[in-house]
Amino acid sequence: MLKASSDSESKPGEDDSPAAAALKCAFSLMQQRIISNPSDMMGILLFGTEQSKFQTPDERSKGGLAYPHCYLLADLDVPSAEDVKRLKSLVEDEEESKSLLVPSKEPVSMANVLFCANQIFTTKAPNFSSRRLFIVTDNDDPHTHDKALKSAAAVRAKDLYDLGVIIELFPISKPDHDFDRSKFYDDIVYRSSPLDPEAPAPLAPTVKPSLAKDGISLLHSLLSSINSKAVARRALFANLPLELGPGFKISVKGYIIFKRQVPARSCYVWLQGEKAQIAKGVTTQMADDTSRTIEKAEIKKAYKFGGDQVAFTPEEIKKVRNFGDPVIRIIGFKPLSSVPFWASVKQSTFIYPSEEDFVGSTRVFAALQQKLLRDEKVAIVWFIARKNAAPVISALVPGPEQLGDIGEQVMPPGMWLVPLPYADDVRSNPDTTLIQAPDSLVDMMRTVIQQLQLPKARYDPQKYPNPALQWHYRILQVLALDEDLPEKPEDKTIPKYRQIDKRAGGYVIDWGHELEDQFRAWQKENGPRTSSAKRSAPDESAPPKKRTKPSDGVESGDGPNSINDNDIKQHYSKNSLNKLTVPILKSWMENKGLSTSGKKSDLVERVEEYFENK
Repeated sequence: MLKASSDSESKPGEDDSPAAAALKCAFSLMQQRIISNPSDMMGILLFGTEQSKFQTPDERSKGGLAYPHCYLLADLDVPSAEDVKRLKSLVEDEEESKSLLVPSKEPVSMANVLFCANQIFTTKAPNFSSRRLFIVTDNDDPHTHDKALKSAAAVRAKDLYDLGVIIELFPISKPDHDFDRSKFYDDIVYRSSPLDPEAPAPLAPTVKPSLAKDGISLLHSLLSSINSKAVARRALFANLPLELGPGFKISVKGYIIFKRQVPARSCYVWLQGEKAQIAKGVTTQMADDTSRTIEKAEIKKAYKFGGDQVAFTPEEIKKVRNFGDPVIRIIGFKPLSSVPFWASVKQSTFIYPSEEDFVGSTRVFAALQQKLLRDEKVAIVWFIARKNAAPVISALVPGPEQLGDIGEQVMPPGMWLVPLPYADDVRSNPDTTLIQAPDSLVDMMRTVIQQLQLPKARYDPQKYPNPALQWHYRILQVLALDEDLPEKPEDKTIPKYRQIDKRAGGYVIDWGHELEDQFRAWQKENGPRTSSAKRSAPDESAPPKKRTKPSDGVESGDGPNSINDNDIKQHYSKNSLNKLTVPILKSWMENKGLSTSGKKSDLVERVEEYFENK
């Protein structure tokens, strides 16, 4: 992936220019991508600079320079710790960045810039399926009076698209001038087409410059825009048929949008030698009794039935697990209100149309999504994600497009596959006698909730990263870049107690006083609450019950978990041991000297083995 950062015509002495903000954005993005996508290649190319630094091997031997005012700051490669250090020093050292970001006196040829990017891609990443060129600039018309240079740049851009390189534009508006794409970049950056699966995403909105002259707003805007484009689109399943009716199918792709991030261990390192080495793991199956190595052909899968092991061949296992080909089949429609929020018991899957198998899938998919949104309906579907997967009854819920604060697309329009719970998954609430809160308490609590509302009444999970995961990555960064160890991790999930107390502390105290007054008034009307069921005092004159030593017959004692051998044997003969509770099974097994560790299935298996061997 090549990150192209433009040095615009900003003055060298101006702090936090768009070019400086773009470099900071590239540094932050490089740190993120090293963690999230460690195998991706990245590079940084500056254009419009007074200095030049890019030569092909032939040009080095001849001493020539084919790309003037193009400065290859970081060659296209997998970023190393040294690359991050070099870019960090450039970002933090203002004198060095000012000396490098000196704008050229003559305009740079955009055809040369695009051809330079072409050379980098073809020499460094010729076999990569995904190659993207990010252009950050505030010059909307680099060739105002030269149509030949405009035409040459359009030809070079077409060459990049023919090679599979997607160009993304991140325009920056000036305080006195809004960026106009129609002057030049509409011929360079192709707008996305719903019929082209490889087309780039919609163009990013124009980023406004910072008004505070500190570059923070500009940097955050750039990071937000580029992050929305840089996220890899990896499908959970590709080209799965969506069957709307008999013989009427379209193809869709599925994505997991929300997923818990955990530290990914890519390898094991052996530290016992002179230097650290990557360890290679080898798995070997061995017999329990002879410790003999078992070959794969000797292993068979079996199920226990009636005390016997029933073995199956791999082909028979596949037939048992086969419920049909992978498909999303619509079997009916329901009102959106019939699917409550608690019905989402598992992770949802986002689906989007694909034109690879069925041409016209995008139009049909869009029509179905808009119809469901307009009528507030959901489709009930039969969903098999992959071969040998168990079928799931799911709700196909339409989702509208969501835009961010600066107009970037946060969530595209599509539909969600929400797995529905079975009857056994739904539990009824316990029967409790509730006391209705008076209106005064409800009104006062409403004020408290209003004071604690998040901005725009929307929770953005991207603003609250996992503190444990970020601390893990921070330690890795410190060890790789030889930085100072931070004292404590930054935890943005800790509530802001002072701000909460300032905004709602007084209202909460008033609500507590009102609650106390209302409770006392309720006690006067209804009296103190007492338990209706009173425990009877034990009869001291009655002798205590004794537990006699158990025998092979009936277990003695009258405890709630007592059961005799005849009952256990009847349950065994009827194959209904699973109906007994765990305390009853453990109580009987303790009297027989059997182990009571493990789950209920383990207990049942030990009881079955006891009667089989008897």
